[in-house]
Amino acid sequence: MELRNRELNWAGNLEYRAKELVYPTSLAQLRNLVRAAKSVKVLGSRHSFNDIADTEELMISLAKMPEAIEIDEQAMAVRVSAGTAYGALADALQRAGYALHNLASLPHISVAGAVSTGTHGSGETHGNLATAVRAVELVLADGSQLSVKRGDEDFNGIVVGLGALGVLTHLTLDIGPSFEVEQTVYQDLSWDKVLEEFDTIQASAYSVSLFTDWSGEQVGQAWLKRRVGDALAEHIDQGRFGGFPATAALHPLPGADGGICSIQLGQAGSWSDRLAHFRMDFTPSAGDELQTEYLVPREHAVEAIQAIRSLSAAITPLLLVSEVRTIAADDLWLSGNYGRDGIALHFTWKPRQEAVEALLPRIEEALAPFAARPHWGKLFAATCAQLAGLYPKFNDFIALAQRLDPSGKFRNDFLDRTVFGA
Repeated sequence: MELRNRELNWAGNLEYRAKELVYPTSLAQLRNLVRAAKSVKVLGSRHSFNDIADTEELMISLAKMPEAIEIDEQAMAVRVSAGTAYGALADALQRAGYALHNLASLPHISVAGAVSTGTHGSGETHGNLATAVRAVELVLADGSQLSVKRGDEDFNGIVVGLGALGVLTHLTLDIGPSFEVEQTVYQDLSWDKVLEEFDTIQASAYSVSLFTDWSGEQVGQAWLKRRVGDALAEHIDQGRFGGFPATAALHPLPGADGGICSIQLGQAGSWSDRLAHFRMDFTPSAGDELQTEYLVPREHAVEAIQAIRSLSAAITPLLLVSEVRTIAADDLWLSGNYGRDGIALHFTWKPRQEAVEALLPRIEEALAPFAARPHWGKLFAATCAQLAGLYPKFNDFIALAQRLDPSGKFRNDFLDRTVFGA
């Protein structure tokens, strides 16, 4: 069907250009659509802030495809349809007594979209969401189906695939027993003390997030999600880093409603209700924001944070809030953490795109000595000329894409600009 009115991404900063947006309701329909298309991209939860999912031709939404959440208790795995939201998957797993290893900030995002862009949660021993994938099923450019499992030759290149290889239809993920988490938010920790013992604070909980606007001498908030039963990080409560535990539910944005966030104040609850920052039954904001994120090797964490703090005069006026998280290394070719443990420096901007885009090259220049890799689904300035040297398997991915999609059916302006160099 032809697009009616304007089709926008979640943030409203991008209007999709596709001539048609179609909603297949079966695998057979999807295969036929892909086979017949000259150029095609898949639209997920629309939470990308750049044009990674855009196209001038056919756009496909998986929103009306049959939802599948199939738990294999013996294999400790779940097979899930690509368009399923993480929040829906988490609720289903929790009801059955199982868990994923982590969740991103928003439970509203689709499994396929999050995996394909290397999206992550936090925790120094936890890889990004794609590291839980043990098998993928996708439709290739000729309409054929391909299934690849962990250990297969192309698996590590396909998982974080940027939508360049085919249409993901199902993913199989590792699961474990359900567990409980208690979340406490601390306010006004000292930057000096946090940086002096950065590793200590990151090891103090199952998941740690630092929220800041980069101005001043204090971290605005530290969100600690502790797995119930783990040893408590007494040095936090005793004020080793300064600060104090919040006495009311907080939102990362000062003055915003903490009631839409995952439950805090040390109240224990299921992983499915605590590991994300926001609750599935609330929209975290109206979307009036932009986002950028860079992944930096863990050994450069303190230097990279100091480099960003030195740019506060330029960054803070455009910023809503920034978040610092940790992620474990993986072996997925285009993952931001391929081959290295790292930290994520995330920026949630005011909806001033021209000013933000003008600032990004300056931020990327400051982070260049640390080999910072941008999040594929957010705003960044780097092109393939800068990105190729940051990923040891970059050329292998290009070769894989050319083999699976020789006519370039899944390519678009974003991929030509950032990967293929056309």
